[in-house]
Amino acid sequence: MIDHAGLAVSDVALSNAFYRAALAPLGYQLLMEWEQFAGFGVAPKPDFWIGQESPNKPPVHVAFRAETRAQVDAFYKAAIGAGGRDNGAPGLRPHYHANYYGAFVLDPDGHNIEAVCHTAL
Repeated sequence: MIDHAGLAVSDVALSNAFYRAALAPLGYQLLMEWEQFAGFGVAPKPDFWIGQESPNKPPVHVAFRAETRAQVDAFYKAAIGAGGRDNGAPGLRPHYHANYYGAFVLDPDGHNIEAVCHTAL
């Protein structure tokens, strides 16, 4: 089981604003913050971190689990509204499995951020 993961970003303030908005529909919030780092998660512990450095090259793919398809839709809308770029609108991806419902957005550094729901409804 993975305890936490992180990404290097070029502008931690810009990415902080993006991730606060994009991950809110999934129940994530900013839980810890230092000058060059921010940790997001579901209280009480952050499990996703961003830190100001040279961005990962190539960009990284991170998928966040959503409980419902509506959360995937809300993630996509919030992420696009926060400056993300479309990399795959919400929808079924049956080539992964019959109930794979996901949405993909590129963050400010080009990281492929996904929300995915694995349930039938």
